[in-house]
Amino acid sequence: MTRETSNSTTILLIGASRGLGLGLADEFAKRGWHVVATARAGARTELHDLADAHPDHIEVETVDITQPEQIFSLRDRLVGRSFDMLFVNAGTANMQDEIAGQIASAEFARVLVTNALGPMRVIEACRDLVTAEGLIGVMSSGQGSITNNANGLHEVYRSSKAALNQLVRSYAARHAEDRRALVLMAPGWIRTRLGGPKAPFGVEESAPLIVDTLLGRQGDPGLAFLDRDGNTVPW
Repeated sequence: MTRETSNSTTILLIGASRGLGLGLADEFAKRGWHVVATARAGARTELHDLADAHPDHIEVETVDITQPEQIFSLRDRLVGRSFDMLFVNAGTANMQDEIAGQIASAEFARVLVTNALGPMRVIEACRDLVTAEGLIGVMSSGQGSITNNANGLHEVYRSSKAALNQLVRSYAARHAEDRRALVLMAPGWIRTRLGGPKAPFGVEESAPLIVDTLLGRQGDPGLAFLDRDGNTVPW
C-alpha cells in the first residue's frame, strides 16, 4: 500500500541516496510532496535515514540505472501510480584530468552509460507514469554546454553530459506534441562527493533553488536547459 493521498503531489526521484539527490528529496518533502526516491540496492544509505524521519512523505525504492532489467522492474512495481514529476538525478564522474583519447574504453563506456544512456532508459520506461501535465527532468551540467567549453577540462564528464543533452533533445523532438514539461538542469558546482570540497555552493542552499526552478516550469510544455536560478544555458 502506498502512503500518498489521492490529492498529494508526487515525485519519482531517481538517485537520491546522498548529496544533491538527497537534498532534493528533503526539500520536496519539506514542501509537502510525496517523494518516491531511489537508491541502489545494498547497504543502508542516508536516504533511508531521511525516510525514517519523514515516513509520511518519503519512501525508498531501489534501482541501478546502468541495469536495464532493474529499470523495467522498478517501472513494473510502480504501475498504477501517478507522478507529477519524474526527475533523474543519478550520475557519475571519472578522474577529472583524464584525456578522452587516453581513457580505457570500459571507463569511457561506464561514464556514458551512467550519465546519458541510463537516464534515457528511465525516461522511456517511466514516462507514462507521469501525469499528462507533469514534468520530466534530468540532472545535466553546465559542463555539458558546448558553447561554454572554454578550457577543455573534464573531457569525459563533459562529453557524457553533452550526450545526455542531445538525447533529451531528440526525445523532445520525437514527442513534440507532449504537454509535459522537459528540463535539463545545470545545478552549478556543488559540494558533494562528486563535486568535491572546493565547490563554492552547498547542497542546503542549492536544493531550494533547483526545486523552485523545476516548479516554475510545471505546466510549460517543451524542453529547457536551465541553471538552478532558472536562466537558460546555451547548448
